[in-house]
Amino acid sequence: MIVGDLKPIEEIEASIRDCPRVLVLGCRGCVTVCNTGGEKEVSVLASQLRIASQARREQREVREETIERQCDFEYIEALLPQISDVDAVVSLACGAGVQHVAEVAAGLQRPIQVVPGVNTTFLGAALEQGVWGERCQGCGNCVLEITGGICPIARCSKSLLNGPCGGSSEGKCEIDPEVDCAWQLIYDRLSVLGKLENMTRVLPTRDWSTSRDGGPRTRVIEELRK
Repeated sequence: MIVGDLKPIEEIEASIRDCPRVLVLGCRGCVTVCNTGGEKEVSVLASQLRIASQARREQREVREETIERQCDFEYIEALLPQISDVDAVVSLACGAGVQHVAEVAAGLQRPIQVVPGVNTTFLGAALEQGVWGERCQGCGNCVLEITGGICPIARCSKSLLNGPCGGSSEGKCEIDPEVDCAWQLIYDRLSVLGKLENMTRVLPTRDWSTSRDGGPRTRVIEELRK
């Protein structure tokens, strides 16, 4: 899932300073799961913005709405009447959702500002209640079948693809002693699986064109297109 953190209220306030009508827009996707952008967070942020406006004796109307997904035009388009009636939208979705809403807003008859209320951080998994850890960087060339299901790109601090750097100590990374050495984890997992020979495999120079180095990526499934 995509994990994010709420931006400081001061930063959000500054981005909509001259907007008398504001819509705080939540998303019921990933940001709801990590308690960042769901209905509860929308309500709290809207209240904070109203209080801040009252403290400065400014007239500002703050509206609230939460949709199923902001990364899907289908759900955004149903909200066009509300979006077209405000001066700014504070999106509590991930960066993809913010851009999707902004793209829709750009097609309206008057300019409407769309600003992020969330800092998107990483693709992660739930480690325990209220704790998420980064597990994937979306590099587009997965090697988990070789490394025992542990990603060296996302979980090694140096994203090393062919074994450890030699700087770890007692299974911990030299970058941060609180972080497990990914290659120690890989070794331990492969040992249990009886596939330690995978450690001797030398992977070729990585083709980063499948990642962001190749520019914005697009996934097309022809049978799903209308």
